[in-house]
Amino acid sequence: MSRFSVIAFALIASFLIVDPSNPGHWVLADTTKTADSGEGGQPVKNQSARTPLWGKRVPVGDGKYDEGESENAFITIHHPNPSEGDAVSNGIAVVICPGGGYGGLVIGPEGHGIADWLNHSGITGIVLEYRLPKGRHAVPLLDANRAIRLVRSKAESLGINPKQIGIMGFSAGGHLASTAATHFDAGSQASNDLVSQQSSRPDFAVLVYPVVTMTDSTHGGSKANLLGSNPTDGLVDLYSNEKQVTDKTPPIFLAHAIDDRPVPIENSQMLYQALTQKGIPAKLLELPSGGHGLNGYKGPMWDQWQEESLAWMLEL
Repeated sequence: MSRFSVIAFALIASFLIVDPSNPGHWVLADTTKTADSGEGGQPVKNQSARTPLWGKRVPVGDGKYDEGESENAFITIHHPNPSEGDAVSNGIAVVICPGGGYGGLVIGPEGHGIADWLNHSGITGIVLEYRLPKGRHAVPLLDANRAIRLVRSKAESLGINPKQIGIMGFSAGGHLASTAATHFDAGSQASNDLVSQQSSRPDFAVLVYPVVTMTDSTHGGSKANLLGSNPTDGLVDLYSNEKQVTDKTPPIFLAHAIDDRPVPIENSQMLYQALTQKGIPAKLLELPSGGHGLNGYKGPMWDQWQEESLAWMLEL
């Protein structure tokens, strides 16, 4: 069993519950209201303080802000620590988007555990606790874009290469990551906010059993939570990210089990086809088994996507 598998198993046993609204998926109980912690309630190693993304004015979409918004998004930065067995930092950073059907956040095995695994190879892991949409479709993307801008604005102080900031996502978090990789801008140079001046384009993306489309092959719970019960055709197309690929889309690595039922592999296949048609560097790892969650974040299929995605990231 790999080093990460041991950590993931402990996190699963301690934190995960089955989400009855999204069969076949796991969520954390009350993840958005508790401090992040590792096994036994102790802080996960090498992590910075949990930092809010927004100030008093929290954007909710369509250029609107809600000063009474009680929720915020947060990032927690995990730095490689060679004294604890990690490789020396190589300047690569990855914003991590946990899954949870847009109704919760699997913050342990698809968040802090992933950051720990990345640290072991010298990569800085940034766990993003994005706001849940509750029908406000723009909210998660606003948070993902802000996280990328914030990390890029502080790249020098964080020891990060501003041209090697990627995004990674799992399941619905994979949809968010693929949305960030297809819906970005160069930043606003007219803004007085240094963060807002930065580009929100990730330099690469890694998507693991991702929701990609909002069409027939989507995950119904994720679609309903993001877009509501009766979205317009325009909104469905906007968030069907296989339809949003351009020649500016960054390189993307995809991993998906062929026996994934909650989120069919067609999600990854459609995006991969769109990427290759545009000449975007892409790799699709079709895993022969493991289902959704790849056997509970352990075993040979889990190890394989980690090994191959890591090699892919280091070669970019």
